[in-house]
Amino acid sequence: MNIVLLQPEIPPNTGNVARLCAATRATLHLIEPFGFKLDDASVKRAGMDYWQHVAWYRWANWREFEAKLPADARLWLIESDGPKLYSEAEFDQNDYLVFGRETAGLPKQLLEQNRERWLRIPMFNPEARSLNLSNCVALVLFEALRQSGFSGGK
Repeated sequence: MNIVLLQPEIPPNTGNVARLCAATRATLHLIEPFGFKLDDASVKRAGMDYWQHVAWYRWANWREFEAKLPADARLWLIESDGPKLYSEAEFDQNDYLVFGRETAGLPKQLLEQNRERWLRIPMFNPEARSLNLSNCVALVLFEALRQSGFSGGK
């Protein structure tokens, strides 16, 4: 699986996602600009000593990332108001799970261009603005891994 963070802003979230990627052998794609420096102590602290075990790429922008995608790449965009629940998607082990900035989410134009692969995580309290980014990544990634029978896991 591939995890894509588009313009992440909060260092501990990125560190937590990196740790999750190390534990699941998911590839991490970080797309600039970031709201922090990758050498930020809080990124390292959240990822602890897992960064050395993460397969990851840094991209200057969305266009650069998109240009390097395999022709058969399937992007799943996870954002509120998506027409389909994440649990209804049929994931493949080579899919890309795309998450946006903590404060602004994914660009509306990108969502509309990929409406058939726009997923949401249900929220039950209308007073709650959103879930934590790293929690969202974990939810969707583990659903995708569950669908593959957790192959390669112990």
